[in-house]
Amino acid sequence: MSQEVRAELVANIAKVVVEVGQRVEAGDMVVLLESMKMEIPLLVEHAGTVTAIHVREGDVVQEGDVLVELQD
Repeated sequence: MSQEVRAELVANIAKVVVEVGQRVEAGDMVVLLESMKMEIPLLVEHAGTVTAIHVREGDVVQEGDVLVELQD
């Protein structure tokens, strides 16, 4: 099963905390967003392996943009 982590709002990428090939568990943070001086951690719902990262620190993302892809 594949999983996509999407931006929940327009924000800046403050930090990408995973890399391709890394195994993550349910509830792990993969990206930290920053919007209006608030930090918003994006967590994975299911365990998996990171297969793609579509953003870098400093990027601006729109609501719904795919940031990270995972595969079980």
